[in-house]
Amino acid sequence: MEQAAEISSVAAEPASRTDAPRGSPRYGAYLAAIQRDKRKVVICQVALVLGFLVLWQIAPKLGWVNPMLTSYPTAVLATLSSLMADGTLFTHTFATLKSTVIGFTGGMVLGILAAVALWWSPFLYRTLDPFVVVLNALPKIALVPIFYIWLGDKSSIYAMAIVISVFVTILMLYTGFCAIDPNKIKLVRIWGASRFQVLTKVILPGSVPTMISTLKVNIGLALVGVVVGEFQAANQGLGFLINYGSQIFQMNLVMASIVSLAAVSTLLFIAVQFAESLIMRRRSIAA
Repeated sequence: MEQAAEISSVAAEPASRTDAPRGSPRYGAYLAAIQRDKRKVVICQVALVLGFLVLWQIAPKLGWVNPMLTSYPTAVLATLSSLMADGTLFTHTFATLKSTVIGFTGGMVLGILAAVALWWSPFLYRTLDPFVVVLNALPKIALVPIFYIWLGDKSSIYAMAIVISVFVTILMLYTGFCAIDPNKIKLVRIWGASRFQVLTKVILPGSVPTMISTLKVNIGLALVGVVVGEFQAANQGLGFLINYGSQIFQMNLVMASIVSLAAVSTLLFIAVQFAESLIMRRRSIAA
């Protein structure tokens, strides 16, 4: 009797919001709560940005900081407007964006090929693994003068973007390849699949999430490599503008270039997010 009473009491408990049927008031309240949480997050994010901008604006005006060292938003906005009016901003932004895309693409292609080669040949992996780890840990900025002497001003920027991103790509993708369920590999082996078929039918399709994660990491690393290269070798690009502005002590120009870099990084991130959603949608349809 006691067990029957417990069972009836459990059955009488209301279902959680996530168990509520679609279209029910409880499910509608659950969705409304989710929307409220999203709005709260957006409001807090906007408030943080506005608070930072207000503090940045009033701190130099009230003498809390030296405006020659920090600039302030209205001065940066005026500088951006001036650079946009004469086309300078678009020229330098396009140069940085183009170099980032080239370096990012080169780093991904070379990284994927190298990771596949290491997976294909365990002997090659055992031979090259310590060198890859050391090169990945090497401060890449030390290579800028060497690339400038070897490759010239433009190609050295591409090389920096590739070098900064390629070793991370190799390590992440190889780790992803090795994390594939070995039972899947054994299954296709039983059915007579070749090593190439295992690669194309199991390893690469199963590593799509890892590849997407690598894309997200590499787009930022490629941009860092381009800016570092522009500091040393370029006569155009946002990195060049930052370096030039610091040399002539024009913090308005430096801050305006940094704002433009933030816009470029945001644009690249949105592009990668769109590619991710497109790939995952097609992958789910194919599954």
